[in-house]
Amino acid sequence: MTVELYAYQYSVYAWIARLVLAEKRVGYDYVEVNPFAPDVSPAYLAKHPFRRVPTLVHHDFVLYETAAITRYVDETFPGPALQPVAGQSRARMTQIICVVDAYGYWPMVRQVFSHRVFRVRTGQPPDENEITSGVAASARVLDALETLAGDGGFLVGDQLSLADLHLAPMMAYFTAAGEGRAMLARHPRLSAWWNLIRARPVLVETEPKLPD
Repeated sequence: MTVELYAYQYSVYAWIARLVLAEKRVGYDYVEVNPFAPDVSPAYLAKHPFRRVPTLVHHDFVLYETAAITRYVDETFPGPALQPVAGQSRARMTQIICVVDAYGYWPMVRQVFSHRVFRVRTGQPPDENEITSGVAASARVLDALETLAGDGGFLVGDQLSLADLHLAPMMAYFTAAGEGRAMLARHPRLSAWWNLIRARPVLVETEPKLPD
C-alpha cells in the first residue's frame, strides 16, 4: 500500500482525514497512534514533531496538519472534486474550515463532547464548568456558521466540499451531547445541512466506536 494514515481512533481530525479518503475512494493502511500516551514512538515523532494526529504518508511524502492532508488528497487522487473552482466559493470553504478549527473545535469537542459524553463513558466525572463554558462559546460558532452556510444544501453551494467533511465529525460529537442537539435545533440552516450530511454512508462507515 502506498498510502498510510497514522491516526487515533477517537480523534475528530483523524475522522476528517478518513472521511476525505473515503469520499475519494483512496485505499490506505491505517496505523493507530495514541498521541496522549507517554511512550509515543520516536519513529512517529520523526514524522510529526508536535505529537498529534493525523499524519499521511504517500510513498515517501510525509504530511501532517489535517487541512493540508485533505487538500492534498483531493488534489492528488482521482474521484469527485471536493473543492469549488470559483474563487469566492473556494474562499468561503476555506473560511468555514478556519472558523471550525479556530473557534469551534475546542468548545464543541474538547469541552461539551469530551465532558458530557466521552468522560462519562470512560468512567470519569464531567466538569460542569467546562461544559457551561463550551456551550457559551459554541453559540457564537453556530451563529457564525448559520450565516456563512449557503442555500444549496451543503455549506458551500450545491456540491459536497472539504468544508462539509471538516465540520461533520465535530457536529457528530457535539450533537452526541444533549446541549449540542438543543443548540443545533435553534439554527435551521445548519440543522437542514446536518440532516443531509449525517445520512451519508461514509460518515456512518467511518464513525469511531466510542467506549460503552
